[in-house]
Amino acid sequence: MNVKAISTNVGKALLVSALFMFLSMIVSIVNGRDEAFGPLLISFIITLLVGAFPFIFVRGRQPLTLKDGFLTIVLSWLLSFIFGMLPYVLYGGEFTFINAWFESVSGFTTTGSTILNDIEALPKGLLFWRSSTHFIGGLGVVVFLLLVIPDASPYRLKLTNMEMSSLSKEGYRYKSSKVVWIITTVYVSLTTAILLSLWAAGMPFFDALNHAFSIAATGGFSTRNLSIGAYESDTINFIVLFFMALCAMHFGLIYAVFATRSFKPFKNSVTAYYFGSIAVMSLIIMFSLLTEGGYDSFGRAVMDSTFTVVSYMSTAGFAICDNAEWPWLAGVVLLFASFQCGCAGSTTGGIKVDRILIAFKAISNEIKHRLHPSSVSHTRLSGHHLADAAVSAVLMYIVVYFLVIFISIIAVMLCGCEATEAVSGVIASVGSVGPGLGELGCLDNYSAQPAMAKFIYAFDMFLGRVEIYPVLVVISMIFRRNR
Repeated sequence: MNVKAISTNVGKALLVSALFMFLSMIVSIVNGRDEAFGPLLISFIITLLVGAFPFIFVRGRQPLTLKDGFLTIVLSWLLSFIFGMLPYVLYGGEFTFINAWFESVSGFTTTGSTILNDIEALPKGLLFWRSSTHFIGGLGVVVFLLLVIPDASPYRLKLTNMEMSSLSKEGYRYKSSKVVWIITTVYVSLTTAILLSLWAAGMPFFDALNHAFSIAATGGFSTRNLSIGAYESDTINFIVLFFMALCAMHFGLIYAVFATRSFKPFKNSVTAYYFGSIAVMSLIIMFSLLTEGGYDSFGRAVMDSTFTVVSYMSTAGFAICDNAEWPWLAGVVLLFASFQCGCAGSTTGGIKVDRILIAFKAISNEIKHRLHPSSVSHTRLSGHHLADAAVSAVLMYIVVYFLVIFISIIAVMLCGCEATEAVSGVIASVGSVGPGLGELGCLDNYSAQPAMAKFIYAFDMFLGRVEIYPVLVVISMIFRRNR
C-alpha cells in the first residue's frame, strides 16, 4: 500500500472542503457574522490542518496500484463526510451526531435527504455550506482531486477510470485529461446558467446560488421548507424542470452539442428512451391524479406530474407539491423512476437509463434466440456493438444493486420502520434520489426515522454514489488482510 500517495491525495480532497468552508465563512460575515461563523471557523481550521498535514510531513511517492486507487476514492469520500459534518455538530440544534452524519453524507452524495424540520431557521453561512456539499459531491470529490494532478501522471488515468463508471467512459471518446475538463466545464457552465436564470426569474440571489449548486448536482437541498413550491412561480418551476432534465443527461453529449453546434449528439437510443420514459411516466401519473387524486385542473396535473417525475428521475428531489397522498399507481411509477434515474455520465444516481435499456435489449435478444436458436444477434446501444462481457457486467451490476436494496430494506424494517418507509427510503437512498413515499415524501424529511435506520440510509447513499463496487473492493481487501 502506497500510504504516502494515498494520504497526499486524500489531503487534496479535504482542502477542497476547507476552501468551501472558508467561502461559507465569508457568506456568514456578509450576513452580519451569523451564528454559523464560529462553527465554520473551527471546522475550517481543523479541515485545513488535516488536509495540509500530508504535504508537510509526508515525503516521496511510489507508483500507485489499482488497490491504492480504490482506497483513495473510498477514503476521499469518507473523510469528506466526517469533516463535512463538523459545522453541523458544532452548530447544534437539530444536528445530533447521527443527524449531522446523515446530512453530511446526503449532501456530498447529492442525495438531498434531510433531517431538518425548519430549514429556514438555519443561518445563511450554514445553508451555503450545506449547498456547497452538493456542489463538491456533484462534480465528485475525486474529480476535484484530478484537476490538480498533472496530465501525464499515471495516477490521473487510474483515478479517472475508477471514479467514472464503465458506462460513463463509453460516452467519452477522449483522453482522460480531456474528460476531466469536459465534466468540469459542463458542470460549472450549467451551474452558472441555472444561477442567472433563477435570478432573472425573480429568485433572490442567495437562494438562486444555493439552488444552482443543488440543481446542477441533481442534489435537492433547498433554502426553503417548501422547496421550489415556496416561490409560487410557474416561471421558476419551468426553469428548474428544464435544468433538472438537462443535468440528468450525459455531460459528454451536452459538451458535444455545443462543440458541434448541432443537436445530432442527442439523436441516440439512450436519449430517446430517457425522454420517452419521462413522458410515459408523467402521463400515467397525470391520469391517476385527474381520476383518483382529486385534481380538477388539467394544467396543474400536467405540471405537478411532470415536475415530480423529472425530480425523481434526475435524483434532484425538489418539490412543488406534496405527493404524500397521491394514488398508489403514482407511487409505483415514482418507485420505478427512483430505480432507473438519469443517464450515465451525469451526476444522477440509480441504476441509470443506459443499464436499463441494455437489460431490455439483452432480454429481447435472449427471447429471439430461444425462438430462433440458429440465429445470431448482438446487443447494440446507440449504434455500438456491446461485447457479451459488457452486457454481463451490466446485468450483474443490476443484480448486485437489487441485492443491496433487499438487504437494506430488511435491515431498516428491523429498526422498526414501516414497510412503505423502508422500501421507498432505501430505494431513494441507494439511488441518491432523496424523497421517498408516504412519510418520506417530497415535502417531508427523515428526522423521525430511528438512528440506526439513518445510518443504514447513509451507507446506502455512499454505496449508490460510488456505484457499489469500489466500496465492496475495499471491504474485500480488509477482510483478506485480516485472514
